[in-house]
Amino acid sequence: MPTKTYSEEFKRDAVALYENSDGASLQQIANDLGINRVTLKNWIIKYGSNHNAQGSTPSAAVTEAEQIRQLKKEVALLREERDILRKAAKYFAEGDKLVIRFRFVDDVRKTYPVKRLCEVLKINRSSYYKWKKTAPTRNNRLLSDSMLGAKIKSIFTKERGCYGAKRITAELNDDPGTTTPVNHKRVARVMSSMKLVGFTKKRKVITTIPTAVKPVFPDLVKRHFNALAANEVYVGDITYLPIADGSNMYLTTVIDCYSRRLVGFAIADHMRTSLVQDALLMAKGQRGSLKGAVFHSDHGSVYTSQAFQDTCKKLGVRQSMDAVGTSADNSLAESFNAALKREVLQDSKTFASQLVCRREVFRWCARYNTNRRHSWCGYVAPAVFEAQGSAILKSAS
Repeated sequence: MPTKTYSEEFKRDAVALYENSDGASLQQIANDLGINRVTLKNWIIKYGSNHNAQGSTPSAAVTEAEQIRQLKKEVALLREERDILRKAAKYFAEGDKLVIRFRFVDDVRKTYPVKRLCEVLKINRSSYYKWKKTAPTRNNRLLSDSMLGAKIKSIFTKERGCYGAKRITAELNDDPGTTTPVNHKRVARVMSSMKLVGFTKKRKVITTIPTAVKPVFPDLVKRHFNALAANEVYVGDITYLPIADGSNMYLTTVIDCYSRRLVGFAIADHMRTSLVQDALLMAKGQRGSLKGAVFHSDHGSVYTSQAFQDTCKKLGVRQSMDAVGTSADNSLAESFNAALKREVLQDSKTFASQLVCRREVFRWCARYNTNRRHSWCGYVAPAVFEAQGSAILKSAS
């Protein structure tokens, strides 16, 4: 069986999943990811926040006196860290934001060294000094934003909340009293800080953007989303992941029609061609080779782009495309997208932030192959389904 390869991004996401899964064992996370425990441990050593695997022991050459000295030093550091965090507690009551940590360091820098404070609070010392140096500029900007906010609020109220950032910007710039034109991005930022949102209908995000002139590949699947063996027919799609601040993240997938296994995926805040290329390259890393396989998608510009066509040719993949505007022709991928959003978002309409979105979607995708029972697979996980199929073929031969 070909050796699987993983991108550095996948390794870092795997380590982040382990470090943010409270109570989960190394073996459990490794099983969820479908990798060896030792492999995950090595990734944690290289990419983990502590850069150190559990289970290390002191060198035999260290004397008992040296061990005692080290222990006393560690105790003293822990006590100092405890005292610092106790004093910081009242600051963190406002929320654990980076600026609050900077403010705390600035207030107690005469009691503790700045270097030690930054270590305990896990912030970059140079970032603190930059924050302190730019304080006057920041204060002037806050004053200017407050004055602009008052004008925005007046216009927003007058228009009964029907104006968004661009219309309010036009209103401000048409005011004879405005000497310097205002940028709509700044207006949007100030409105966001004031929690002012113009009335709008439910947004509809289009992820399939056809090009005016594009090559059309024949439909080699024709809605028959099945295969006699793994690594023969794949489907793929891009779906948007809504964020609370109004932005979107995007997930692209490569799904094996034989087992419904998610062989490749990529998450980003853009819909450029590199996103679908990354997913296909991950699939190649998982399977070892995609030569002769069919990849079915819609007519999105990223799939018809020359760059993606070149990637497919390089990997030996044959492209297949559905009819324009017919979602049923790629229903397998659409069904996967719906299941992901339903199970990850549940009663929520958006993700809290892009970081939370990435972490939760990666967690779900990692468990999808190894833990989530799929009706197509007889209610076993896709990885288990493939393993059972391989065992049957071996016994038959």
